[in-house]
Amino acid sequence: MKSGNSSVIFKFTFLICFFFIAACAINPVSGKKEFVLMSEQQEIALGAESDPQVIAEYGLYDNQALQDFINTRGQEMVKISHRPNLKFTYRIVDSPVVNAFAVPGGYVYFTRGIMAYFNNEAEFAGVLGHETGHITARHGVEQYTKSTIANVLLIGGMVVSKEFAAFANTAQTALSLLFLKYSRDDESQADQLGAEYSTKVDFDAHQMADFFKTLKSLSDDSGGSLPTFLSTHPDPSDRYNKVDKAATEWQAKYPGETFKVNRDKYLKMVDGIVFGDDPRQGFVEAGVFYHPEFKFQFPVPSNWQLQNSPSQVQMAPSNGKALMIFTIAEGNSLQTAATTTATNLKLTVTNSRQLTVNGFAAMEVLSTQDTQDPNTGTTTSIAVKSMYIQYKQNIYVFHGVSTPGDFQSYASQFDKTMTGFKELKDQAKINVKPDRIKVVSVAKSGTLTQALQAAGVPADRIKEFAIVNGMSQSDQVSAGTLIKVLGK
Repeated sequence: MKSGNSSVIFKFTFLICFFFIAACAINPVSGKKEFVLMSEQQEIALGAESDPQVIAEYGLYDNQALQDFINTRGQEMVKISHRPNLKFTYRIVDSPVVNAFAVPGGYVYFTRGIMAYFNNEAEFAGVLGHETGHITARHGVEQYTKSTIANVLLIGGMVVSKEFAAFANTAQTALSLLFLKYSRDDESQADQLGAEYSTKVDFDAHQMADFFKTLKSLSDDSGGSLPTFLSTHPDPSDRYNKVDKAATEWQAKYPGETFKVNRDKYLKMVDGIVFGDDPRQGFVEAGVFYHPEFKFQFPVPSNWQLQNSPSQVQMAPSNGKALMIFTIAEGNSLQTAATTTATNLKLTVTNSRQLTVNGFAAMEVLSTQDTQDPNTGTTTSIAVKSMYIQYKQNIYVFHGVSTPGDFQSYASQFDKTMTGFKELKDQAKINVKPDRIKVVSVAKSGTLTQALQAAGVPADRIKEFAIVNGMSQSDQVSAGTLIKVLGK
C-alpha cells in the first residue's frame, strides 16, 4: 500500500513538474523565464483564428495603397524586432475609432480613424513599433494566460448578456480576446519598444512622443473620454516624457544618423481617406437605420444602442436584457434559411408562419435555445423571434433575443423593427457621401484657424481640425504648408 502511494505521488509530481517546465518560456524581449499556458504554435493558431473575426467585425479599408504601405513598413520593422522569424500581418480596418491593436500570433491592426490623425510617417512608425512590441514581448499571451471568460459580452461598447453570444457571431476565443487588457508595465514596455524599433528603421521617435499630445487633445475635446488607443495606457503626459527620453537615448546610439519624419509624404498618402462614420455603410437618422448601398431601412427602438459592422447590425437596450441582430441569412428560400439557421444555432422551433412585410415575402419563426455549461452543468434558456425577409437577391433576417422571463417585455419592440423593414427610396439618403480628409497647401501665412477658415472648414469644426492637424488653433503656419481640411 505504501509503495503504491509512493508511486502515485511520484507520477503526480512528475506530471506537475513537466507541466511547469512546458509552460515556462523565455520571453524574446526580456530574456527572462515566464509562465504562460500557450506555446508559440498555439499563439500563431490563435491569431489565425481571430483574424477573420476581426475583419468580419470591422472590414478592411478599401485602399490598396495604404494597405501596401502599412504592410511594407511593418515587415521592415519585423526584421529588426526581437521575433524576426514570426510571420506578421498588418492591416488597416474600416473603423472611424482612433485605435491600433495587436492580436497574439503576429496580427496588427490600425483603424482608418487613427491613420487620419497621424501627421507624419514617424508618428505612424512609433505606434507601429508599439503594437509590434506587444507581440514580440508576448504581452497578449501573458494576459490570455491570466484572463478568464467574462460574464458579459461586449459588442462595440454595448453590454449584452452572455447567453446571447451565439447570435453575435462571436467565437469564444475572440470573446476572451476582447477582454484582454495590458498592464501599465506592458504598455510602458511597448512604448519603449516603439521608440527602439522606429529608431532602428530610421524614423524620428520624438514624433511618436509628440503624437501623445494629439491624443491628449482629442481626449480633452471629447470631455475626458480617452481614445481607445489610450484607454488602458499610462497617463499621456508621463508617457510623452518617457518616450521622448527613450528617443533621445536610442538616437544617441546612432551618431551622425539623420532620422526621417516624412510629413508631406504621409499627408499626401492620406489625402482622401474617409473621416468619421461612413454613411455609405449604413447610418442612423431620427431613429431610422438607412443603408444607401443595399437600399433598405428599418426603425431602431428608442434609446437602444446600435453597432453596425460589415456582417451584421446589432442593437441592444442599455440594460443588456435583449438583443436584436440583423444580417443576411444562408439559403435561397425563406424555408431553407429558417431551417439552416435553426440547425446551425441549435434552435427548437415552437411556431412559424408566412406573411408579408411591406410587400415582401417573409417568414416569422419563434424558437428557443437551451445551452448547458460544460463546467457547471447549468442550463441556460433563451427565447428567439426571427423574421426572414426576401428582398431583391438576398434573404435578410432579424433575430430578437431575450430570456423567457423578459421576452414579452421586448416583443413589441422586436415586432416594430422587424415589420418596419422596407425599401429605401429617398434619394437624399441614397446619395449621401462621407466626410474625407482633404490635404491642401496654405495660401497665406497666418494662424492655423485662419488657414482652416480659408479652406472652408465650418466654424464649429475648427477646433476638431486643429487636433486632426496636431496643432493648436493659434499656431502659425507658413504659406505653402500642407494641412488637412474637411472634404467630400
